[in-house]
Amino acid sequence: MNLKRISFIFLIPVSLFLTLYARYYMSFAEYYAVEIYPVFAETISFVSSKTSESAAEIIILFVVVLLIIYTLSMIVNSVKYKTADFFKQYAVNILSFASVIYFLFVLFCGINYSRYEFTFYSGLEIKESSKEELIALCEILIHDANSLRSNLTTGENNTAELFDRNYYGTAQRARDSFDNIAKEYSVLKGNYPAPKPVKMSRAMSHMNITGVFFPFTFEANVNVDIPPYQIPATMLHELVHLRGFMREDEANFIAYLSSINSGFEDFAYSGTMLALTYSMNSLYAEDPESYASLRETYSQDVKNDMIFSWNYWKNFDTKVAKISNNINDAYLKANNQDDGVKSYGRMVDLLLAYYRN
Repeated sequence: MNLKRISFIFLIPVSLFLTLYARYYMSFAEYYAVEIYPVFAETISFVSSKTSESAAEIIILFVVVLLIIYTLSMIVNSVKYKTADFFKQYAVNILSFASVIYFLFVLFCGINYSRYEFTFYSGLEIKESSKEELIALCEILIHDANSLRSNLTTGENNTAELFDRNYYGTAQRARDSFDNIAKEYSVLKGNYPAPKPVKMSRAMSHMNITGVFFPFTFEANVNVDIPPYQIPATMLHELVHLRGFMREDEANFIAYLSSINSGFEDFAYSGTMLALTYSMNSLYAEDPESYASLRETYSQDVKNDMIFSWNYWKNFDTKVAKISNNINDAYLKANNQDDGVKSYGRMVDLLLAYYRN
């Protein structure tokens, strides 16, 4: 066996050490996120930005095809020569490859899961809120959504249209939107590229995925098959990850802040609808009657957008989506988000703290 390849396996304990050290010493994780991570992110993203195509999508497809071919080759050779040597070599190579990938994952985003929370920079205080405060938050968001929607055009699918007629115009505006929010929160500054569209977006929908941050190319990848009004918030969410904030609840909240400070009404509407959805879901769990009453105050256009979204995602309520959700849940818990997928609900606490201020 190749000793150099075997040596790669020792990257696993190194990766685990870095992960645990960052988890128990958050000051180290924060220093890494602020001083070291941006060097990797800006350098590699500069290279990957040279193509408008998603390098992540190309790499994933290439690796999957290569893995299938390599596995079949190992099986054929093992049967043909009646020896286990091919399988042993295969196992070492796969484990070595996985070790390198895990090590790079830790360096390129894993440590950031343990950095200081965004409240450290925003000064927001998370505390228990009353039902009345939650209702008031929903009323604010409904008012904003109704007002913003009235200034948007309605497309052929009876849903809100974006200002741009092409993806790249919207993507550039998403990139530029962070210039505004970074004036208030300097930790969000950075010279990062615009989010990229994924050609196999329909496949992402089957897995209930709207966007993906790919740490190995430092790209924000967006599912462009989803309802148009959801695309800007998705872009901003993935760009937050690119800036080193990995927690999902924080990414949603920062995306919302960026959207309402973008200067673009279609972006503000997208972010507001994201915030409204999470807030109203929380209210439904707390007080279904108040939820139903507030739903009646949606404008007809807002209702139509939500109906369109519900009908779209209903098509992907499949076993594949459930499996994908379980995998995502396990991934979040493994990266120090103890509530897993449920941690998305914490965005509401951040919204409450923001409007309380």
